[in-house]
Amino acid sequence: MKSFSDTLKSIVFVTLVILFGTLAASKLMKLQIVGGNEPASSHKYDSNAFKFKREISSTRGEIVDYSGNVIIGNDSRCDIVLQKAFFPEDLIEGNKILLDIYCTLLDNGHIFEEVLPITFDEPYEYKTEDISKVTELLNLNVYATAENCIDKLISDYEISDKYTKKEQRMIAGLRYAMLEKEFSYSNDLILVTDADTELVIKMKELSNICRGIEAVNAAERNILRGDILPHEIGTVGPIYAEEYAELKEKGYAMNDTVGKSGIEYAMEKELRGESGTEEVTILDDAIVDIKTIKETVPGETVKLTVDGNFQIKLQNVLDNFLNNYGYYNGEAVTKGAIVVLDAKTGAVRGMATAPTYNLKDFSEKYDELLEADGSPMFNRCTQGLYLPGSTFKTVTATAGLNEGIVNGETSFYCGRYYKFYGGDFQCTGEHSYISARRAIEVSCNIYFYELSSKLGIDNITKYSKLYGLGSSLGLETGDAAGFLCNPETFAERGQEWYIGYVIQAGIGNQDYGITPLQLATIANTIANKGTRYQPYLVDSLYTYGSNKLVQKTKPTVAGQIDLNYDYVYDYITNGMIDAARNVPYPYSLSNLGYDVAIKTGTPQTSIDNKNKQNSVFIGFAPADDPEIAFAGVIEGGEYSKYMVRGIIDAYAECFGINGSETNDENTQLPPEVRDGTTATTTETTTTTDTSTTDSSSQTKTTNTTTTVSSTASR
Repeated sequence: MKSFSDTLKSIVFVTLVILFGTLAASKLMKLQIVGGNEPASSHKYDSNAFKFKREISSTRGEIVDYSGNVIIGNDSRCDIVLQKAFFPEDLIEGNKILLDIYCTLLDNGHIFEEVLPITFDEPYEYKTEDISKVTELLNLNVYATAENCIDKLISDYEISDKYTKKEQRMIAGLRYAMLEKEFSYSNDLILVTDADTELVIKMKELSNICRGIEAVNAAERNILRGDILPHEIGTVGPIYAEEYAELKEKGYAMNDTVGKSGIEYAMEKELRGESGTEEVTILDDAIVDIKTIKETVPGETVKLTVDGNFQIKLQNVLDNFLNNYGYYNGEAVTKGAIVVLDAKTGAVRGMATAPTYNLKDFSEKYDELLEADGSPMFNRCTQGLYLPGSTFKTVTATAGLNEGIVNGETSFYCGRYYKFYGGDFQCTGEHSYISARRAIEVSCNIYFYELSSKLGIDNITKYSKLYGLGSSLGLETGDAAGFLCNPETFAERGQEWYIGYVIQAGIGNQDYGITPLQLATIANTIANKGTRYQPYLVDSLYTYGSNKLVQKTKPTVAGQIDLNYDYVYDYITNGMIDAARNVPYPYSLSNLGYDVAIKTGTPQTSIDNKNKQNSVFIGFAPADDPEIAFAGVIEGGEYSKYMVRGIIDAYAECFGINGSETNDENTQLPPEVRDGTTATTTETTTTTDTSTTDSSSQTKTTNTTTTVSSTASR
């Protein structure tokens, strides 16, 4: 039970927040109270009245999953700020106030987070190698010492020598922060973020004698689910000085937050909304009128194409596979990726990568995550580059059939061994005379060696590009372009190209860099008989706090393989259907009530050790009327095709497939599991980007494969 004093403090705190809410530097739209066009007071202003305009930050839009579950939302907090309108112009008086502020914060367990990169104690030294910003702001030459900078601040701001050296340094640090943060009528200096009740009371008491201190209501970005698409959701963070020049022209204030990565960055304009403007009138050191000049417009809610339940199930499919098949040739298998697309639109339905992380840990455990085994912050789905192995044979088959080099009945002899320009190559089996469909099913190397030699590298490259390989696919959050295996790529690297590489290129080996997203796009293009859709993550935009649709993303055809023969994809698809019938129980794909089409590959990842390989698959279902396309990679392992059944079952539960009904239980997200414990879905954590301009160091902030191979196998 709370004591009487605790209860009293809580009441005072709530009263203060309400009282100071009208002075908020930024407000949550749901709680916002803005002055109207009529004067707040009937006071007849005289010539001593002072007016200024200030911007009011809008509420940042939410990010929700396909079912409307909030992944990233907003909360409110109380900040302690220093406001220009009430801060004295007199330097001597101002210095006294700044020292009182610093000491009061210190007495209450808070140290002002300085931006002056100079040590606090003598002898003064720089804490960063790049001092150009400091010397520029202080109008000093680039050879100025740290002590020169402190002396300049003391001189410019008339910091009296009656203060101790430490007191002078305290004042200098605050003065520099005011300078760097462009302290002005519309840009407060934040002293403390998310202040507790006791500090608010102490600082309010101090404000009776130290003008300019205020408690304001501010918006805070919060993560409700950190386990859903952490790599793609991204982070927000403070505006850095080098960014401000450009962002200022777009209406940003120095204290605003801005998207730094992922959806938060890609959809910054839509999420941010539009700032409002207030005209404030001050008379006798008191605000007598606040007039709204321009209303704030909240940011829009971004609805993703990814359903949270399916994403969690997909991650479980990947993690469970790694747990069950976590060793190959005595080595641990811990890394992989799965991408699932809507076959009819190209919408991303899920992207799982392992190892992964929880977005709530980004700020607090950044260094730990950065150094963790397997690089959990690396998004293998969109940035990992892999050899496609035998999955690439579908591209080569498209080229051969569509260019008329072969037809469905053309056969080549496979006697297991193959010579090409003096080089010895082999197949994983001995298939005798074999044609396209059967060659895809059993992944006959020699059939595709023959076909590749007849196509030539130019045709292989041509169709690679038609499938979207070798370039970014245009995902909102960005995706790696990768690279193709051809003379141009080798020339760029200063490497020699040999004629024998042609047949290796045709079976997806030698030297390719292809992302799992690109692999899924190959599958989706086959599913649509040559129509390539651009993958996308944003389903739609809604007015903040409502169900009013603002914009719906329309599927985009990014490329088209014009067919010279109607039968091209019949042979490829049927070969993939045949391959899907070779998956053993309990992962069988033969009892679903419809056909599934898949193609697998096991590219060798070391030219010196043929036991090192990845396991790759692509596919789509139902084969005759595709609804889902998918791809996956397991690094250093095998049997990745065993995940396909789990992917399809999870998709059917969440979206339905082939007319099946969805499971109503999948409309609500399951409890979040974090660090081995179950957390409620209402847990919130500030989402902030901790990176600085120096990539070698990280500062916490709080605010508003390439591989080569000599052979291929199934």
